[in-house]
Amino acid sequence: MDSLKANEILDLKGVPCPQNSARTLLKLTGMDNGEILEVIVDDGEPIENVPSSLEDEGYKIIKRIQTSDSQWHLFVKVE
Repeated sequence: MDSLKANEILDLKGVPCPQNSARTLLKLTGMDNGEILEVIVDDGEPIENVPSSLEDEGYKIIKRIQTSDSQWHLFVKVE
């Protein structure tokens, strides 16, 4: 993809809403400030809902990459 390096990767392909948002938030709470989590979600409802859920909780999505018609990679920085 590019030089952005995640500290951890959370693969949520096939995980329905709202489980994917809840699992992402749970993972982020266990990470340290400055770390980056790469979250892999499906197109459709997950990519529509997960970013807004994270931003509502105060997390910043620093990059979104669509790697196929059905898959997205979100890079979230813990601050």
